Amino acid sequence: MDLAGSASSRARIFPALDRRALSSELHASVPSRARIAAAFFLCLTVPLCWTQSAALQPVDPQQSQHLQQLAVDQRWPEIIREIEPIPDKSADLEYTYGTALAQVGRLDEARSQFLAGKRLAPHDKRFPIELAGIAFKQKHPANASRYLRLALRIDPADSYANDFLGTIYFIQGNLEAAVKYWNRVGKPYVENVQPGQALRTRPALVDRAMAFSPTAKLHLADLQTSQVRLEGLGVFPAPRIQLAAHPDNKFDAILNLQERHGFGDSIWQGLLSTFSGVAYQTIYPEYFNMGGAAINVTSLVRWDAQKRRLSAEVSAPLRANPRRRYRFGLDLRNENWDIRESFTGPSPSLGSLNMRREVFGGGIDSFNSGRWGWSAGAEFSHRDYRNVTPGSSLTPPLLLEGGQLKQITRIHYRALDAPERRLRVTNEAMSQIARIWSQPAHAFAKLEGAAQTHWLPQMQGDDYETTIDIRGGGTTGQPPFDELFELGMERDNDLWLRGHVGTRDGRKGSAPLGTHYFLVNSSLDKNIYGNGLLSLKIGPFLDTGKIEGATGNLGSRNWQWDTGAQAQLRVLGVGVTFVYGKDLRTGNNAFYFTAGKRERSGAL
Repeated sequence: MDLAGSASSRARIFPALDRRALSSELHASVPSRARIAAAFFLCLTVPLCWTQSAALQPVDPQQSQHLQQLAVDQRWPEIIREIEPIPDKSADLEYTYGTALAQVGRLDEARSQFLAGKRLAPHDKRFPIELAGIAFKQKHPANASRYLRLALRIDPADSYANDFLGTIYFIQGNLEAAVKYWNRVGKPYVENVQPGQALRTRPALVDRAMAFSPTAKLHLADLQTSQVRLEGLGVFPAPRIQLAAHPDNKFDAILNLQERHGFGDSIWQGLLSTFSGVAYQTIYPEYFNMGGAAINVTSLVRWDAQKRRLSAEVSAPLRANPRRRYRFGLDLRNENWDIRESFTGPSPSLGSLNMRREVFGGGIDSFNSGRWGWSAGAEFSHRDYRNVTPGSSLTPPLLLEGGQLKQITRIHYRALDAPERRLRVTNEAMSQIARIWSQPAHAFAKLEGAAQTHWLPQMQGDDYETTIDIRGGGTTGQPPFDELFELGMERDNDLWLRGHVGTRDGRKGSAPLGTHYFLVNSSLDKNIYGNGLLSLKIGPFLDTGKIEGATGNLGSRNWQWDTGAQAQLRVLGVGVTFVYGKDLRTGNNAFYFTAGKRERSGAL
C-alpha cells in the first residue's frame, strides 16, 4: 500500500471535504467566511492531506512496508523514532518524516524536513504542496500560495494544488484569482445570480450586463466581462461580484453594487459632488440613472474670468444593451492664454491670446469583453482667436480659425492579467483625423498610445498601490493651437507632469506645448486612514517627459524630471487630490489641488 496515494487520490479527497467545510458558513460576510473556511480547512483538509499523501520509496523494502503500515495505523511517534536516527535521509524519508512531525503538531520541524526534501528533489511537487499546507496552518497565506504556484509549475494539472490555491485566494477575497484556478478543476458552479441589495436600475439592464448564467460553470473571462459591463453602465462605480457557497458544492453569485442614483445617495453627497470644485470657481452638476435606465447627465460649469467653460454630456446604453453605450455633448470655452516658459519666477511673456472654442460631438463605447473594447466618435468644432500678441511663439500656422470636423477612434486591450499577483497591464491606442476649414484649409492627424501597469503588492486591500503610466503621441499635418499637446498640471489636461503647473496668474500657457510628446508617470500610494466614509492615501511619485515639435519656445527642449508627493482624499465617494511637485531641472516647487475628475483636453 502506497502511503501517499496518487495525485488523483488527493484531487478527489480534498475538494469534497473542503467544500463541506466551507459551505456550512460561507453565507456570512466575507471576513467571517474567510475565518470559518480557514478553520474548517485546517482541521479537516490539511491533516487528511498529510495522512493520505506520503509517497514512499526507501531502499529497504521491509522498512518501506513497515513504515507504510505504521502510517496506516497513524502511529506517528513510532515513525519519528524510527526515521530520526537515520543520518542521510533520502527525499522519500524526508517526506515521511516531515509528514509524521506535522501530524504530531511539530510544524516548524516538519517544515525543515520538507525543505530538505525539496532540496534533494526540486522537481517533486509533493514538497511544495506540503510546505503550502504548513504555511496555511501557520496563517501565512502568501507563503502558502507561493508554494502552490511552485507546485503547479512542476505539474500544472494537479487537481489538489489548483483547488487548494483557488480556495486560498477565495478566502483572501481575490475572486478572479480563485476562479482562475478553480476553472482548471471544473469549478465553480453557479446556481443563482442575485443582487446583494435592492436596486433602482432596471433588472433587465443588470441581467444583460452579466456574461454568465445561473446553473452553469463560472469562467474567469465571463466574470471579468460582467464586471466591465456593469461598470460601463456608469451607475456602479466599483462593481463587485462575490460567491456564497452551498452545502452541495455549488455557489450563488451575489452582485455587490454601490448604485449612483439621482444627485447622490444623500443630500450631503449630492452637494459635495456638485460643489467640490467651488474653490476654483467650478461646479459639477450631475444626475445619474434617470428612470432606472442608466441614463446619465454630467456637466461642468466654470465662471473663472480667465478660463470660462461650460460642458455637458448625456450617455445611455445603446438599445438598452449594456454592451454598448452612446454619448453626445457639447463643450464651450472662452480662455485667456499667456505663453511663458515657467509658472513661477522671472519669465517674460512669449505671446498671448484669447481663444473661443465650441465643440459638439458624440460617440459609442463598446465593452466587448473583460480584456478589450473600443470607442468611435466624431465632433464638429469651431474656434477663433482675439487679442492676439504673437510674440516669439504664436506663429500664423498655429492660429488657424474656422470650423473643424474630427473622427476619433480608441481601442484598449488588457495585455497582461495576473490576478493571483494582482498585476494588470492595459494598452490603449487612439487616433484622430481632422480637417479644418481655415484659410487655406488644412488637415491633420493625431496618434497616441499608452500602457498602464497597475499592481497591488499585498494579497488583500490596496495598500502600497503602484501605478506606472507610459504615454506617447504625435501629430502629422498642421494642427491649430487648441489641438497641441500640453505637459503640466491643469484641470482641463490629462497629461500631468507634476512639477509643472499649466497656469500662471490664472491664465493657461505656462506648461510646455508641442506636437510630439512622451510621458511617464509613476506613483506609489500608502493608505493612511479609512473609515468607510473617508479615506486618505499619500505616496511619492516620479514623472519624466519631453514635448517638442511646435514653433518658437513652446516645447520643453530637454527631458523634464519631476518628483514629489501626492495625497488623495475621498469623502462620500468624492475625490480630492493634493500635489506637491519639484522640478528637478530648475528647482521650482509646485503646489496644486483638484477635485472630481480631470477633464480630457481632447474630444468629448
